[in-house]
Amino acid sequence: MKKLIVFVIFPLLIIPFGTKANETFSVEIEALTLVMEQYEKEFKVKNETELEKKKPSYMALKEDECNATVKVTEKTGLEIVGTKSFDVNVCKKEVNKIIN
Repeated sequence: MKKLIVFVIFPLLIIPFGTKANETFSVEIEALTLVMEQYEKEFKVKNETELEKKKPSYMALKEDECNATVKVTEKTGLEIVGTKSFDVNVCKKEVNKIIN
């Protein structure tokens, strides 16, 4: 009987915490969305077949309430082909490429 009670109550304790995740990471999510849209448009202009070969992975780091840094790593299998960094201002919806 105790196991049944714990089995029913435990999910109810976790659900309120899970709903706040989107609010906590809203800057990172918006920054990733902006960079993915721009990156995909830029890459499709160059060559559509290369996009299938290179698999980009994205990582966002929040700086403040409006700014984040997004790093895009291009991989072909296990080999890292290139890395690009972007400064993103979510409030102004601006994406600026960082030149390394």
